Amino acid sequence: MLGDGIIIASALAYMGILFGVAYYGDQRADAGRSIIANPYIYTLSLAIYCTAWTFYGSVGLAATSGVDFLPVYLGPTLMAVLFWFVLRRIVRITKVHRITSIADFIGSRYGKSGLLAGMVTVIVILGILPYISIQLKAIAASFSLLRQYPEVTRLAASAQHPAWMDTTLYVALVLIVFSILFGTRHIDNTERHEGMVAAVAFESLLKLLAFMLVGVVVTFVIFSGPGDLFQQAAAQPDLAALLRFEVVPGGYGGWLSLTFLSMMAFLFLPRQFQVLVVENVNEAHIRKAIWLFPLYLFAINLFVLPIALGGRLIFNHGGVDADTFVLALPMAEHMPTLALLVFLGGLSAAASMIMFETVTLSTMVCNDLVMPILLRANPRWLAGRTDLSGLLLGIRRVGIAVIILLGYLYFRFIGESYALVASGLVSFAAAAQFAPPILIGLYWKRANRLGALIGLSGGFLIWAYTLLLPSMARSGWIDIGFIEAGPFGIELLKPYALFGLEGLDQYMHSVFWSMLVNIGGLVFGSLLSRPDPLEQVQGSQFVDVFKRERHDGDALLWRGVVETAELYDLLARFLGPARASEVFDRYARDRGGYPLQADSRLIHYTERLLAGAIGAASARVMISSIVMGEVLSIEEVMTILDESTQVIEYSRRLEQQSRELEAASAELREANNRLRELDRLKDEFISTVTHELRTPLTSIRAFSEILLANPGMEVEQRSKFLSIIVKESERLTRLINQVLDMAKIDSGRIDWSIGEVDLRGLIHDAINSTSQLFNDKGATLHEDLGDGEVIIAGDHDRLTQVLINLLSNAVKFCPEQGGEVAIRLRAVADRWRIEVIDNGPGIARDQHKLIFEKFHQVNDAHAGKPKGTGLGLPISQKIVEHHGGHIWVESELGQGTTFIVELPGQA
Repeated sequence: MLGDGIIIASALAYMGILFGVAYYGDQRADAGRSIIANPYIYTLSLAIYCTAWTFYGSVGLAATSGVDFLPVYLGPTLMAVLFWFVLRRIVRITKVHRITSIADFIGSRYGKSGLLAGMVTVIVILGILPYISIQLKAIAASFSLLRQYPEVTRLAASAQHPAWMDTTLYVALVLIVFSILFGTRHIDNTERHEGMVAAVAFESLLKLLAFMLVGVVVTFVIFSGPGDLFQQAAAQPDLAALLRFEVVPGGYGGWLSLTFLSMMAFLFLPRQFQVLVVENVNEAHIRKAIWLFPLYLFAINLFVLPIALGGRLIFNHGGVDADTFVLALPMAEHMPTLALLVFLGGLSAAASMIMFETVTLSTMVCNDLVMPILLRANPRWLAGRTDLSGLLLGIRRVGIAVIILLGYLYFRFIGESYALVASGLVSFAAAAQFAPPILIGLYWKRANRLGALIGLSGGFLIWAYTLLLPSMARSGWIDIGFIEAGPFGIELLKPYALFGLEGLDQYMHSVFWSMLVNIGGLVFGSLLSRPDPLEQVQGSQFVDVFKRERHDGDALLWRGVVETAELYDLLARFLGPARASEVFDRYARDRGGYPLQADSRLIHYTERLLAGAIGAASARVMISSIVMGEVLSIEEVMTILDESTQVIEYSRRLEQQSRELEAASAELREANNRLRELDRLKDEFISTVTHELRTPLTSIRAFSEILLANPGMEVEQRSKFLSIIVKESERLTRLINQVLDMAKIDSGRIDWSIGEVDLRGLIHDAINSTSQLFNDKGATLHEDLGDGEVIIAGDHDRLTQVLINLLSNAVKFCPEQGGEVAIRLRAVADRWRIEVIDNGPGIARDQHKLIFEKFHQVNDAHAGKPKGTGLGLPISQKIVEHHGGHIWVESELGQGTTFIVELPGQA
């Protein structure tokens, strides 16, 4: 006898084994020995396609329609032929852009659209509920049937019982617990679910073994081989009809529609996209899957028709549901061990689908629905939290529970009246809606966000109207007249004969209209509008993924102001400090360090890493919340490239002229060497000044546009933005003045206003002008200026300019924590000496003279890109020397820096 205790204990033990396999897989991955690096594991994981639909439903369909079950498996077999051309492209794109789900893929293709990713997530949730419901139905039905062992009778509908007496509800609750344990132990989605993939591969072997054992028993034990079985079936007219190919409801159109639906579902169901694409660790594994997966499908379907015919012959009075023949036959033959193994195989097929599907969906719900809402509501609130892992885990766990419970509600109130295959095909048709935006987007650069939104929303509405609403009508939730006469009696709107199109089965009908609207909307919307710059870049990278050696071209689209430390803090909140440090250190090794103020490539690098954790759309929102600026237009990107080309060409011509001068004489050769150095410094200067000028201009433009677009902004916020504009304007003015001053000094056209100057008062003016810099850096300034006036002859404004430059440099290079600067004034013989001292990294001896040359800047491996234009000190030197004074530096690496200015006293 098989009591409840044995059945439940066996089920829980098997789930524990699956959990153990998953845990083992995760442990190996943590140790650097990936278990899914094996192509056979990858191929077996694809068999998650074979759910309870395959294990039970295929036999049920074959028992009533013969070979009608074959298109569901011909589709994936045909798709496997296209793996190397379609799947490999999708896998490559996913790796390059760190895509985490099908919603993330579609959103990323069309300009990292959060709206589009959210729409895909909603469609997936609604579309997948029928599929989840049939898995719950299969587990509950098989459990209820096995409890009756050795009796085999048709089961009563569970909807006739109260919810607390419904076995399916408790199955759903148990699966919620296991799904949370399986899929939300880690928050980092940048890594693969290696343990879950290993568990899926294991269950694929078990369900294949169980199903084939039943097939062997039915064919060779219950009957005397396939000849005997088919001979007995052919002797009965109703069973003989099942062996003839021509008895296909809907004709060849039905086969074509089911084959197309299964092809699209195999690639675009969320769990399939996850195992096929996201979990792929090596593109070469696709070669193995091309032939091995169809072989698996052949093996698991080999005994479908024999089991179906055997069930019809054994249970010829119709007392057993055909969907349960796989389990009922061993029970009828009093084979409790085999019956229990079959139950575990069916449980495995259904449970693995539910767990993997809901874990994938919970990530999509978190990344593409909940997080975008939170980020757009208050992005800085999230940016200010030090640890978001608890929030994200909570969202995903709640998402798992809600999705499984919604699947249960669909089963109880709608799906109970459907066979397993019928409910599954509703989900297949929903998944097929993702085919146009993905497949067309892979090959047509012009496809854009508007077209995808129009096409996808239109196709989804047609699917809901022609399949989802009729299923509700059949279940009594909508008047059945909706199907028979159309809404409000309008026959042209009948869901199974829309606009008078009759003669097609309901799935072929839905596929025709939904694909027509979906593809038409995508093409029409794309031709109607032009893609924005980000869409153009993303479209080009997706279409030309195999032509590009590097895929960071969209890094040029970022411009703005952000500190590297801010990017690190943001990444650490989602990936953890250890992971964030690891990836930033790798970037520094590859690029020779990273700047204190992040450039566009570092911003893009951080965005890609963040996309692996929270999705591309949410990652872009988070980055935008801390980067002050906007994206460049395509025209601006081309202008930058043109200017770079001109600079390179100009440099090439200078080098050619220098080689001609070098041949003249040794003196000219020395001059040429000097010109080369100046040319190099000038190139660095052009690059630096361009960057320095663009940064304040970007901020001024960005905040001005915000003020212009929001006339009702609060006064406090408006004042804050205006102060930033003023600050950046002053910064821009200083940069321009430096360039103009250097030009005037070199040409001798500068105007000097010499008069009596109070040196102590002048120093106080410079301190006041730079006080905000010290406040922003958190640095301390010490003053030792003595008492009384110190009068000298000089130009007040020019000398103030010298001291502001020295103080600005000192605070700029002092450490982030514990920065200290001192300024001293004292008499030395007949001169006055001003010393500016900082506790920064210091300057090497070989740089002491070079820093006073035009365009030269200290290259600090720790500081990254040089800060400033390289003109401040040369200008200061010219001013001091014009006053009859002298300026120099005293410094050692790691010992801080002291700049000294000596000026003559009052004559």
